Amino acid sequence: MIVDPSHAAGKRELVPDLARAAIAAGADGLIIECHPVPEKSVSDARQALSLQDMVALVDTLRPIAAAVGRSIPTARQPALV
Repeated sequence: MIVDPSHAAGKRELVPDLARAAIAAGADGLIIECHPVPEKSVSDARQALSLQDMVALVDTLRPIAAAVGRSIPTARQPALV
């Protein structure tokens, strides 16, 4: 099951709580709108998280996922050339 808290809420301030609830309920994945400058996004600006808020949200999801026997992988840093 994939949950889209961005479109479900329509307001960025509600997205984190819905995302955490979805993970606690056993969701297999999330679709979350994010943008470097959400207010300037040409699509779904009102519900988009900033990149910093997205990183913070993912960090709060890890312990919830662990509590229901799941995990959220960490992003790999790209190699510097």
